[in-house]
Amino acid sequence: MKISTKGRYGLTIMIELAKKHGEGPTSLKTIAQANDLSEHYLEQLIAPLRNAGFVKSIRGAYGGYVLAKGPTEISAGDIIRVLEGPISPVEGIEDEEPAKRALWMRIRDAVKGVLDNTTLEDLASHTDDGESDSYMFYI
Repeated sequence: MKISTKGRYGLTIMIELAKKHGEGPTSLKTIAQANDLSEHYLEQLIAPLRNAGFVKSIRGAYGGYVLAKGPTEISAGDIIRVLEGPISPVEGIEDEEPAKRALWMRIRDAVKGVLDNTTLEDLASHTDDGESDSYMFYI
C-alpha cells in the first residue's frame, strides 16, 4: 500500500490540530501556510475527517477546526483508513498461494500495528532527537 497525499496531508492536518489541542480553533489557512500546502486541497480532506467524528468545525471570525476527541484517542491508523481505505499491501490476498498470502498478511499486520499504536499525541509531541535510522556514507 502506498500512502497518497490524501493520507499524508490529512495526517498533517490532524497533527497540527493535536499540537493546538485545548487552545481553540485553528484555520485551514494557518495549517496550509505553516506546511506550504494548498488550502483548497486541505478543505477537501477535512470533510471526511469531520464526518468520521475526528474534528469539529467552529464558525465565526475566529473559527476553524478542533479535534473532536483527545489526541490520545485518535490513531494514525484511524486517519489513514478514513482517507485511504483499508490497509493492505496488495489486493486479492485471499487468491494468493498460502506462502505468499502469509507474507502479505504479516506485512499488513505489521503496518496496521505501527499505525494503530501511534496516536496523534505521539506524533504531535515527537521531536527530532538527532538519531537517524539511515546510514551515512563517505566517499
